[in-house]
Amino acid sequence: MNLIIDVGNTLVKLGVYDKEKLVYYEVLKSKYFFEQLKKIFSRYSAINWAIVSAVGNLEQKDLVALSVFCKVHILSNDSKVPFKNSYATPYSLGVDRIALATAAFYHNPTANTLVIDAGTCITYDMVNDYGEYLGGAISPGIKMRYKALHNQTKKLPFLELDDPIDLIGNSTQSSIHSGVVNGVKAEIDGIIDQYEKRFKDLTVILTGGDAHFLSERLKNTIFADSKFLLKGLNFLLEYNKH
Repeated sequence: MNLIIDVGNTLVKLGVYDKEKLVYYEVLKSKYFFEQLKKIFSRYSAINWAIVSAVGNLEQKDLVALSVFCKVHILSNDSKVPFKNSYATPYSLGVDRIALATAAFYHNPTANTLVIDAGTCITYDMVNDYGEYLGGAISPGIKMRYKALHNQTKKLPFLELDDPIDLIGNSTQSSIHSGVVNGVKAEIDGIIDQYEKRFKDLTVILTGGDAHFLSERLKNTIFADSKFLLKGLNFLLEYNKH
């Protein structure tokens, strides 16, 4: 069994895989990591490998503790990948995007696949039908846009995500909701349209914390899979064991 650890900018996601089947999933704050780790290994004693993908911070003591329980692979730019990496600056490619590209490759090894991860940032990652990772784009996520409007101005309030009632906001709050949500929707739909013009029979996969919210509001046909990154990490762990 494999333990998958995805340390994001905000939260830590934990998954336990029995081969390719996800049998356990948990999202928690990093301060609860070690406490939950003990419970996981008590419940799943067959875990013998773990992979750690960290774009946020995980304390060294937690990594040391993890290594006591099982073998550990820290995902990095030196890790082996199953796809051809054509990124111009491969050592600056985030480990989360490496995992997403891997998941895309295994999901559609001979097809064009665009993965959109709607989390703290919105990332776009393209793997073509030759198994080649081309790169993509990075833009601010939904919550980051709300924060920017508040932090970079003197009077605009900080709002939580809410579906705008109308395209035309008739108050400051409804205008912010319209600008953020409709702006993100237009961005994603517009970028998908551009990719579809360039790549034949494109499969689009939407993942990340805001995937469910957005999947019901985009005009383009997509596959929503909130755990797509974890799948990629599990594939990468298997690929790097030997």
